[in-house]
Amino acid sequence: MIAANKPNKIARYGMSIDLDRCTGCGACMVACAVENNVPPAHEGATARKGITWIRVFKVDNGEEGPARRSVFVPVLCQQCGEDTPCVHVCPQQAVEVDPATGIVGQMPERCLGCRYCMAACPYHARFFNWWDPQWPAGMEKTLNPDVAPRMRGVVEKCNFCHGRWHAAKERAAAAGKSEIEAGAYVPACVESCPTGAIRFGDLKDAASEPAVAAKDAHSFRLLEKLGTEPKIYYHSKRDWVRQVAAAPKPPNGKENARG
Repeated sequence: MIAANKPNKIARYGMSIDLDRCTGCGACMVACAVENNVPPAHEGATARKGITWIRVFKVDNGEEGPARRSVFVPVLCQQCGEDTPCVHVCPQQAVEVDPATGIVGQMPERCLGCRYCMAACPYHARFFNWWDPQWPAGMEKTLNPDVAPRMRGVVEKCNFCHGRWHAAKERAAAAGKSEIEAGAYVPACVESCPTGAIRFGDLKDAASEPAVAAKDAHSFRLLEKLGTEPKIYYHSKRDWVRQVAAAPKPPNGKENARG
């Protein structure tokens, strides 16, 4: 039996993504959609109107010929930790940072569809439901019963597979434990990556892979200068990859001039 006076552990979940391992296969995108009941794209969907909680981008070094190099960058909600932009702009309190996990949650039941959070998100990691979710006949039988589909007119995003977190909590409680053991809670994208490029864990646990990666000299975070303290750490030993992430080159190598 769990001691009533024993406080639950406060976690700060995060990820490390090794870009030198990522092949751009898209397995993380498929696993994410299946796990979180993201419906097949509507016939009217475009790159701006589709729903992809995690999206793999191909980035080049800007060179031509034999000097050209590419890298694949999976981008999802960066789970901001400080001055979270989407939280500040939501008029419905439909977005909040869970103090117990550090995960930025989205509550569709409160969302009024104003899309302020989408405009505020510097990572373009939020998506609006333009259509009611629909699945081909028979495919609805494969839906994950632990995740509620979202309705038309609301915003959604990655939540580190919150259904899996709840399941891990239930398993821990059934075993008489008050805390989730390391490795007992793993998002679908992490589980599906064939190269092990995506790792997940508690950043407060110094032994976890994301915590170790956070201190690595070859690790970086997207738009780190904004001060949002994202919990996703990217890693690459290639200098040009880190340089592009820190300060992307303008088109044709020219600065935008004003006045």
